[in-house]
Amino acid sequence: MIFLKAKWQNIIMVNYEVPVEFLSAYVPQGVELDLYNGKAYISLVGFLFKNTKLFNIPIPGLGTFEEINLRFYVVKKNNGENLRGVVFINETVPYKSVAWMANKLYKEHYSTFKTKSSLVNFPFEQHIRYEWLLNNQWQHISVAASSIHNNMLPDSLEEFIYDHYAGYTKVNSTYTLEYRIKHPSWKVYPVKAFDIKCDFDAMYGKAFEFMNHLQPKSVYLAEGSAVSIDWKRNRIA
Repeated sequence: MIFLKAKWQNIIMVNYEVPVEFLSAYVPQGVELDLYNGKAYISLVGFLFKNTKLFNIPIPGLGTFEEINLRFYVVKKNNGENLRGVVFINETVPYKSVAWMANKLYKEHYSTFKTKSSLVNFPFEQHIRYEWLLNNQWQHISVAASSIHNNMLPDSLEEFIYDHYAGYTKVNSTYTLEYRIKHPSWKVYPVKAFDIKCDFDAMYGKAFEFMNHLQPKSVYLAEGSAVSIDWKRNRIA
């Protein structure tokens, strides 16, 4: 059964290299860190939810909204098969009802802030910006990118960041839930410039204060697509 259907559009990924030992404390039971060339990454993400449906029913007034999240990458190894997935430190949306449902039903880590976004198209370039209001100050992720998309290169960092098709929720130290995310591989737009304003300390806690002093290793923009998320959650630990 499909729980959620939506279109995820204009997905910005701001990617930071962080120490493996830092992320290890956040890894759910039953999975392990997924590394790219031996390095661990965490991503600040902004995108637009559109045409949102729950159990195939449109949600009046809640169909289109921004999401900001912080996520990292894990892999579940089982009998020689590797299932690559993501773990969310936090997901931010503008609607309390959406956050309540995710937290109550699925033990997720949602919070609610006022958000806004903008998209400006030029002949060969697009400017995309996501903002959220934190402690009466607007934070933002913005990019200027080509309007011509490309396929992701096989085995590239870009493909590593975007192509994960499972989510893992750390309910507690011994309880992990797994769910599946379905979407095609996305087209990407070359990013020409970016600007980030995020108070990681205030947003995600004191442990993340060091990220205020990091420069992103990469910033990507994907076109996005229709997505679906299964209702079923599997307990793997």
